[in-house]
Amino acid sequence: MIRITVIAVGRLQEDYWKKAAAEYEKRLQAYCKLRVVEVPDERAPERASAAEREAILQKEGGLILRAADSSAPLWALAIDGERMSSERFSGAIGDFTVHGGSHIQFVIGGSLGLSPEVLSGAARRISFSDMTFPHQLMRVILLEQIYRGFRIARGEPYHK
Repeated sequence: MIRITVIAVGRLQEDYWKKAAAEYEKRLQAYCKLRVVEVPDERAPERASAAEREAILQKEGGLILRAADSSAPLWALAIDGERMSSERFSGAIGDFTVHGGSHIQFVIGGSLGLSPEVLSGAARRISFSDMTFPHQLMRVILLEQIYRGFRIARGEPYHK
Protein backbone atom coordinates (compact mmCIF):
# COMPACT_ATOMS: atom_id res chain seq x y z
CA MET A 1 0.00 0.00 0.00
CA ILE A 2 1.38 3.40 -0.98
CA ARG A 3 2.41 5.78 1.78
CA ILE A 4 1.29 9.39 1.53
CA THR A 5 2.70 12.03 3.85
CA VAL A 6 1.32 15.53 3.95
CA ILE A 7 3.75 18.02 5.46
CA ALA A 8 1.83 21.18 6.27
CA VAL A 9 2.96 24.47 7.74
CA GLY A 10 0.62 25.44 10.57
CA ARG A 11 -2.10 23.73 12.52
CA LEU A 12 -5.75 23.48 11.64
CA GLN A 13 -7.35 26.05 13.92
CA GLU A 14 -11.07 26.01 13.31
CA ASP A 15 -13.17 23.00 14.17
CA TYR A 16 -14.73 22.85 10.69
CA TRP A 17 -11.29 22.45 9.04
CA LYS A 18 -10.38 19.75 11.55
CA LYS A 19 -13.62 17.87 10.86
CA ALA A 20 -13.26 18.10 7.09
CA ALA A 21 -9.63 16.93 7.17
CA ALA A 22 -10.50 14.10 9.59
CA GLU A 23 -13.26 12.88 7.26
CA TYR A 24 -10.88 12.57 4.30
CA GLU A 25 -8.15 11.06 6.48
CA LYS A 26 -10.68 8.40 7.52
CA ARG A 27 -11.76 7.74 3.93
CA LEU A 28 -8.15 7.46 2.75
CA GLN A 29 -7.39 4.60 5.16
CA ALA A 30 -8.77 2.17 2.57
CA TYR A 31 -6.36 3.41 -0.12
CA CYS A 32 -3.07 4.40 1.48
CA LYS A 33 -1.09 4.78 4.66
CA LEU A 34 -1.61 8.47 5.34
CA ARG A 35 0.45 10.55 7.73
CA VAL A 36 -0.03 14.28 8.31
CA VAL A 37 2.90 16.19 9.76
CA GLU A 38 2.37 19.73 10.97
CA VAL A 39 5.32 22.07 11.35
CA PRO A 40 4.95 25.37 13.20
CA ASP A 41 4.20 28.46 11.17
CA GLU A 42 5.89 31.77 11.77
CA ARG A 43 3.73 34.82 12.29
CA ALA A 44 4.32 37.27 9.48
CA PRO A 45 3.83 40.94 10.28
CA GLU A 46 1.09 42.56 8.20
CA ARG A 47 3.66 44.68 6.38
CA ALA A 48 6.67 42.41 6.53
CA SER A 49 9.81 43.60 4.79
CA ALA A 50 11.45 41.47 2.12
CA ALA A 51 14.10 40.44 4.65
CA GLU A 52 11.43 39.44 7.20
CA ARG A 53 9.56 37.40 4.56
CA GLU A 54 12.77 35.67 3.52
CA ALA A 55 13.65 34.84 7.14
CA ILE A 56 10.18 33.37 7.72
CA LEU A 57 10.36 31.26 4.55
CA GLN A 58 13.85 30.03 5.51
CA LYS A 59 12.73 29.02 9.00
CA GLU A 60 9.59 27.24 7.79
CA GLY A 61 11.54 25.65 4.92
CA GLY A 62 14.10 24.27 7.35
CA LEU A 63 11.34 22.73 9.46
CA ILE A 64 9.75 21.18 6.36
CA LEU A 65 13.03 19.67 5.17
CA ARG A 66 13.79 18.28 8.64
CA ALA A 67 10.32 16.69 8.75
CA ALA A 68 10.68 15.18 5.27
CA ASP A 69 11.94 11.69 4.52
CA SER A 70 14.93 12.17 2.22
CA SER A 71 14.24 8.84 0.51
CA ALA A 72 10.79 9.91 -0.76
CA PRO A 73 10.04 12.64 -3.31
CA LEU A 74 8.46 15.92 -2.35
CA TRP A 75 5.52 17.11 -4.40
CA ALA A 76 5.19 20.78 -3.54
CA LEU A 77 1.94 22.69 -3.85
CA ALA A 78 2.98 25.90 -5.57
CA ILE A 79 1.02 28.49 -7.51
CA ASP A 80 3.54 28.26 -10.37
CA GLY A 81 3.31 24.48 -10.47
CA GLU A 82 1.85 22.11 -13.03
CA ARG A 83 -1.91 22.38 -13.48
CA MET A 84 -3.79 19.14 -13.97
CA SER A 85 -7.27 17.69 -13.91
CA SER A 86 -8.33 15.27 -11.19
CA GLU A 87 -7.91 12.42 -13.68
CA ARG A 88 -4.38 13.51 -14.53
CA PHE A 89 -3.53 13.91 -10.83
CA SER A 90 -4.80 10.37 -10.25
CA GLY A 91 -2.67 9.19 -13.16
CA ALA A 92 0.43 10.92 -11.76
CA ILE A 93 0.08 9.04 -8.48
CA GLY A 94 -0.59 5.81 -10.39
CA ASP A 95 2.44 6.31 -12.67
CA PHE A 96 4.60 6.92 -9.62
CA THR A 97 3.60 3.56 -8.11
CA VAL A 98 3.87 1.70 -11.43
CA HIS A 99 7.49 2.84 -11.64
CA GLY A 100 8.26 1.43 -8.20
CA GLY A 101 7.44 4.40 -5.99
CA SER A 102 5.93 3.64 -2.61
CA HIS A 103 5.97 6.96 -0.73
CA ILE A 104 4.96 10.46 -1.84
CA GLN A 105 5.29 13.53 0.36
CA PHE A 106 3.05 16.49 -0.40
CA VAL A 107 4.13 19.85 1.00
CA ILE A 108 1.83 22.77 1.81
CA GLY A 109 3.50 26.05 2.71
CA GLY A 110 2.37 28.73 5.10
CA SER A 111 0.92 32.14 4.35
CA LEU A 112 4.04 33.20 2.43
CA GLY A 113 4.37 30.00 0.43
CA LEU A 114 7.44 27.76 0.30
CA SER A 115 11.12 28.59 0.56
CA PRO A 116 13.34 28.39 -2.52
CA GLU A 117 15.15 25.42 -0.93
CA VAL A 118 11.92 23.43 -0.61
CA LEU A 119 10.81 24.36 -4.12
CA SER A 120 14.17 23.52 -5.70
CA GLY A 121 14.25 20.18 -3.89
CA ALA A 122 10.75 19.21 -4.99
CA ALA A 123 10.47 16.39 -7.50
CA ARG A 124 7.24 17.93 -8.74
CA ARG A 125 5.38 21.21 -8.31
CA ILE A 126 1.60 21.09 -8.49
CA SER A 127 -0.84 23.99 -8.71
CA PHE A 128 -4.50 23.53 -7.94
CA SER A 129 -5.37 27.01 -9.20
CA ASP A 130 -3.98 30.41 -10.07
CA MET A 131 -5.83 31.62 -6.99
CA THR A 132 -4.33 31.76 -3.52
CA PHE A 133 -6.02 29.70 -0.80
CA PRO A 134 -5.53 29.73 2.97
CA HIS A 135 -3.21 26.87 3.88
CA GLN A 136 -5.86 25.33 6.15
CA LEU A 137 -8.32 25.11 3.25
CA MET A 138 -5.58 23.85 0.95
CA ARG A 139 -4.99 20.87 3.23
CA VAL A 140 -8.64 19.87 2.92
CA ILE A 141 -8.56 20.36 -0.86
CA LEU A 142 -5.40 18.26 -1.17
CA LEU A 143 -6.80 15.42 0.95
CA GLU A 144 -10.02 15.45 -1.08
CA GLN A 145 -8.09 15.33 -4.36
CA ILE A 146 -5.91 12.45 -3.16
CA TYR A 147 -9.08 10.59 -2.16
CA ARG A 148 -10.72 11.41 -5.50
CA GLY A 149 -7.55 10.27 -7.29
CA PHE A 150 -7.63 6.84 -5.67
CA ARG A 151 -11.34 6.47 -6.47
CA ILE A 152 -10.68 7.39 -10.12
CA ALA A 153 -7.76 4.97 -10.35
CA ARG A 154 -9.89 2.11 -9.08
CA GLY A 155 -12.83 2.98 -11.33
CA GLU A 156 -15.01 3.61 -8.30
CA PRO A 157 -17.85 6.09 -8.57
CA TYR A 158 -17.22 9.61 -7.37
CA HIS A 159 -19.16 12.72 -8.28
CA LYS A 160 -17.69 14.99 -10.90
